[in-house]
Formats: sequence, C-alpha cells, structure tokens
Amino acid sequence: MKKLHILPFLLLAFSLGACNDFLDEDIRGQENLDTYFVDEESAEAFIAGCYNTVSNYTWWTAERMWILADMCTDDYWMGNTGQNQEEYISLAHYQGVGQSNGSISDFWQYRYKGILSCNIALDRLPGVDMDPKRKERLIAEAKFLRGYLYFELVKNFGGVPLVTGFLLPHQAQEITRSSIQECYAFIEKDFSDAAAALPTRGELAASEIGRATSGAALGFLGKVQVYNGEFAAAKETLGKLILTKQYKLMPDFGQVWNIDYENNQESLFEVQNIYDETYKLGGNIPMISGNRNSGDMDGWGWGVPTSNLENAFIEAGDTERLAWTIIKSGDKTVAGESNLAGLVAKQGDRNGDGSYYVNPADNKSQRVSRKYYIPFDKRPAKFDKEGLSPLNHIILRYADILLLYAEACNETGDDVNSRKALNEVRERVHLSTVTSSGTALRDDIRRERRLELATESQRLYDIRRWTDDNGKKMACNLFGPNGTFVLWNTGSTADAAEAANQKEASDKGISFNESRDLVFPIPLYEITMSEGRIVQNPGWQ
Repeated sequence: MKKLHILPFLLLAFSLGACNDFLDEDIRGQENLDTYFVDEESAEAFIAGCYNTVSNYTWWTAERMWILADMCTDDYWMGNTGQNQEEYISLAHYQGVGQSNGSISDFWQYRYKGILSCNIALDRLPGVDMDPKRKERLIAEAKFLRGYLYFELVKNFGGVPLVTGFLLPHQAQEITRSSIQECYAFIEKDFSDAAAALPTRGELAASEIGRATSGAALGFLGKVQVYNGEFAAAKETLGKLILTKQYKLMPDFGQVWNIDYENNQESLFEVQNIYDETYKLGGNIPMISGNRNSGDMDGWGWGVPTSNLENAFIEAGDTERLAWTIIKSGDKTVAGESNLAGLVAKQGDRNGDGSYYVNPADNKSQRVSRKYYIPFDKRPAKFDKEGLSPLNHIILRYADILLLYAEACNETGDDVNSRKALNEVRERVHLSTVTSSGTALRDDIRRERRLELATESQRLYDIRRWTDDNGKKMACNLFGPNGTFVLWNTGSTADAAEAANQKEASDKGISFNESRDLVFPIPLYEITMSEGRIVQNPGWQ
C-alpha cells in the first residue's frame, strides 16, 4: 500500500497552491488551490471530501483499525484462524514488535491526510465569496472533523505532532510531538468552536442528515474531557447536551445497529455508507468481521467475540444485549434474522439441524459479531468477498453519552445523577435498577459500558484509561502473566471451542508490558522520515 507521510502531504498541498514559474497554464487534470475555492459550490465540495476522510470508503485506512482496537481487548480475538495473522497479531497479542504494523501505519497516514484537508479548508474558506452564515458553518465542520481525527490519533498513540495550519515545507520539517495535554487542549478548542457554530440536529434539512451538528460536537467535547480526566467539565458539557433533548435512546436495543434505523434518534455521528456496486461504494466492517465459512463467503472472519465477553452478559442476566451482540455456532435463532432458513440453505446446513454454522477450523471462538451482521434478505445482491455493505457505521451514540455522563457524575460525587443516567441505559434492556454508590457504582458503570458498547471500538480506550483499586490501569490487570483474561483462557474456565483451536494462542496478552502497551507505537517510517525529531513511545525499540 502506498505510504503517505506528514511531510509529503504538506509538500503536495504546497505544490498545489504554489505559483507556476515555468508554465503559463495550470497542469490539466490537477486542481490549483489558488483557483479552486471560487464559490460556495466549490467550498461545499471540498468539505464533502473532508467528511470522506473519516473512513475513506475503504477497509484498510480506518475500518480495520477500529476492528484491531477490539482485538486488543478481552472482547475480541483476532478470530480468523484460516489465514496469515501477521497484520494483527503483533499488537493484538501484545508482542512488542508492532512498529511496522500495517493497520496502525495506514491509520496514522490517513488520519493526517484528513487533517491536511481540514487545514486547507480552514486556510482557504475565509477568502471565499459566499453567504457568511454558510461559510461559518463550513468552517465549523472542518474544525469538528479535525478535532475528531486528532482525537483518533491521541487515544491510540498519546501525544502526536500537532499540525495546526497550512504549513510550508520547511516549517513541516521542524514538527515534533506535542504533549497529550497540548493535544487535548487543541482538540477541545476545535470541538468547542464547532459546537458554537453548528446547527442542532433538529435544524438539519433531510438532505443534510449525517453532517456534523452542535450536539455531536458537544458529545465529542465531553468524551475528550472524560478521557482527559476533566470530570467536572465533562459533567457540565454532557449535562448541557442531555438537556437539549435532541437525542434519545431507541426503544429497543436491536434498533441501534440496524440497517432499517440508520441515523436514528440515538445517533450523534455516523459514517454514511451509500452502497453502489458499480462505483464500489459501501462500508466494509460487516464483511471484515463476518462469518468466513458461509457458502459464498459472508465475511473475512477478523474480529470475533470471546467467551469471556459472552460470560459477562450471562453473569449480568443480560440476555437481550447478548442476543444482539453475539451469534454463536449452533444458534437456532439469530436476533433480527427473519430468514435463517435461507442463510442455512446457503451454508449447506452443516450442523444438520437448521442452525447457524461457524467452521471451528476458521474461527477461534465459533462466534460472530451480531452488530455488524446484515440479515439475509437485506443483503446486496453481490454480498461476497468484495466486502461492500450499505450499513452505516456509528461512531458516537447517546447511550455512550449517558454512560460518560454517569462516569463524570460519579467521579465528582454526584451519585444521584450518575445512577439516573446509568439506569436509563439499563432500563431499555430490562435490567434491574442500580442503587449503588461510590466505588461500587463506578464498577457498575464500567461493567455497563462493556456490555452496552461491546464490539464498537470503545473497550480498548476504557481499559487503558480506567485505574483499578490496586493503582494500575485495568488493561494491566487483564493482561500479563497473571492477567485475569489470560488466566480465564488458560485455566479451568477456558471455553471448549477456544481451547480446541490454538491456531490463535489462548494466552493472548501474556506478554503485555504496562510500560509499553498502554499506547500503540508511532509507525517506524514516521520516526525515520523525521530523522529522529519525532520520538517513539517508550518500550518500542
């Protein structure tokens, strides 16, 4: 895959905007930044391109990183035991040799490519002759997207180089890493500025659904504040968002990740996956994490739920979210699937009883993620190894907001409002009311986040930031030689299906190093390209 680094991005952008000393005409087929931003239409088109950088409409720039994040937790195995695992195993199994891992390399490159696009927009939009209110909104959208892209980088890598404007090449050469606090301050300002200028969800026209709103900006701002330990500020921000009443939980949990309820009242921000076979448009995650063995191949089999996650649902008595989160080989019903017989016929009824089949040779746990599953009769006609899907991908939703608010309230001693927000999430899935306080309530919130947001690329960042009673981050207690997740899978509690398939070792995480593995490594090529000005994270040699 083509390598795209911070400095070359800036060089390219500079060349697009530079004066042409040796030709009187611009090169045909290429845009010149000095002539591109001429009116409202061109400005709108450029911002549309900025939105595209969230996922880039392809699996390898961002989507597989979202799957990898869950592979690094107690919720997912790599899962695919029928193919080479080198793209994931170095990080998913905490081997300490992931500097050249393709997933993080591409993710880093394309997050910065998106940031460059946003910086160009912010540099050029002020000079466009257009309606001032529309211009203000487009500038706010660029700040929102830049804040989101930087948040993606910081929560994965720690402090990163802050490219805050449209720089000249010699300026780009001097860039070094900023501290985490500097990065979070910058991100918070982008989201704060965006929240002040963007329309509310209710003010969006039907044709604008999917664009950033003030509610989405407030939601991300509050989330960043929680991640940064600014609990009092987060409580205020998220409380303000809740009071707008612009968002609600969907009545049924099964409606959240559902192709019939996209952009629903619970969604604050989601990738708009328009499916088009001719132009190769659509999302890829349903195929990346889909069942590898189903007839003509329903998926690539990467990222499969663990028995440990299933047990967490069972211990909580949470049958509803379990059904909508995990499909298991042998299941005779699949939540939301009205034509299991059609799917089984395609599979060949390999269990012999009309049940869902997962090949134990191809799947570590014989489980599949339900949230990204497309019901048989709702799949595109060409639902095959190409991996294109019409299912939108939710990045931020209201249940997450309520649980972040519950956490912020608990951390600031307001257990009354903390319980209220927590119980609102629990009531939807018919679980009992929580009455705990203090540390016990903190633990209830943490358990709830795991169950509510399982397989949604949230767990890794929670276990990295949460401190347990022994003073260590939760990830340090889950992984390592004595980690509870490692012991679960290597002791008497080991699941029979997982124990039987050692093409992916069950001791995942045994080599976890707490001084190294609470962040990913900066891609090695970036260290090399910067001639050492960008410094590697500790422990990654």
